Amino acid sequence: MSKKFSQPHLLGIKDITRDDIELVFETADNFKAIINRPIKKVPSLRDVTVANIFFENSTRTRISFELAQKRLSADIVNLTASSSSVSKGETLIDTVNNILAMKVDMVVMRHPAPGACQFLAKHVDAQIINAGDGTHEHPTQALLDAYSIREKLGDVKGKKIVIVGDITHSRVALSNIYCLKKLGAEVMVCGPTTLIPKHIESIGVKVEHDLMKALNWCDVANMLRIQLERQDIKYFPSLREYSMLYGLNKERLDKLNKEIVIMHPGPINRGVEITSDVADSAHSIILDQVENGVATRMAVMYLLAGQKG
Repeated sequence: MSKKFSQPHLLGIKDITRDDIELVFETADNFKAIINRPIKKVPSLRDVTVANIFFENSTRTRISFELAQKRLSADIVNLTASSSSVSKGETLIDTVNNILAMKVDMVVMRHPAPGACQFLAKHVDAQIINAGDGTHEHPTQALLDAYSIREKLGDVKGKKIVIVGDITHSRVALSNIYCLKKLGAEVMVCGPTTLIPKHIESIGVKVEHDLMKALNWCDVANMLRIQLERQDIKYFPSLREYSMLYGLNKERLDKLNKEIVIMHPGPINRGVEITSDVADSAHSIILDQVENGVATRMAVMYLLAGQKG
């Protein structure tokens, strides 16, 4: 395995190789050991300036990236669209050029337009990490999810993972599918017909509309929240009905003749896609995902920065 990341940026899982993913995991293993020590900082990015540019609201991803940057001793510039000149009509490229004029080395960006990070990578001389672009991709979430499965089950290859919920509007689902398939897992999506893209089978996933059948099939269930903010029309009658058909509760888990691993990328709508007794149960690795997010993002930034050396 080559010990260098094959891409100059992390724009999407679609662009990277299985070797890249394994390299991120190996690097994250080392960083996970570091962040569990009494002194959690390393000087790996001491001379690197990272700009976090978030054109969409984010709490967990932004904090996770910021914490990862601080653990690596990077200098950090934060910009949120609501408090910037973007709200006055400044274009994406103007904003970034202004930040690059301040000699920024790396940009972590979340943007509502699919492909915004690719556009940026073509026009500016900095390394770009996609922290979510519209309904397209969210690569670091997929990496931390797969890393968490590997940690819990020993390997991702051959495992059966079902992604349940709003697949149509979810960048997490698409990145997860690409990542899990590259690592040799079997992937199924489950949800109402209106929330599953028409041709999704063409990328090698199974489709199931019955939640109990999906749970009986899988080793891991990744429960997605309903992306109400991205839905311009009603895709199902009510949240109550959605929850009755596709919500994961203890009663459903107890009916299974095996134990499965429960995941959620957050934020959780408790009582809709998952109940509190399941989210907080021994089956759940939701808090492990949060911890692994910092180690995985440290690994990605460290590997990208290493290319400049």
